[in-house]
Amino acid sequence: MAAYLVFHGEEWKNFEEKLKSLPLTNKNARDFVRFFLSGAVECEIDKQGRFLVSGNLREYASLEKEVIIIGVGTRIEFWSKDKWKEYNSIESISADELAENMTMLGI
Repeated sequence: MAAYLVFHGEEWKNFEEKLKSLPLTNKNARDFVRFFLSGAVECEIDKQGRFLVSGNLREYASLEKEVIIIGVGTRIEFWSKDKWKEYNSIESISADELAENMTMLGI
């Protein structure tokens, strides 16, 4: 996945608390926390309701001309149009696999 995630301030605080609760003794947990926190930036919203996506995050998410913006519960995601199409391809997503994984997540 190569998307740019945007959290509202309170949601980010909740997410950050969850990250802080992960065990430092677990390599996967350390990698996960490092990934999210090293790229996190606070964005200021201008008078017209816009915010600037930093260059490193635009590059990470391959954001160029056409961008797809989706709402995902408590956050929004910015995707390059091509990456979004790739992610939604039949080979990438299987409804059956998603349903099976929901059980593992306790849903």
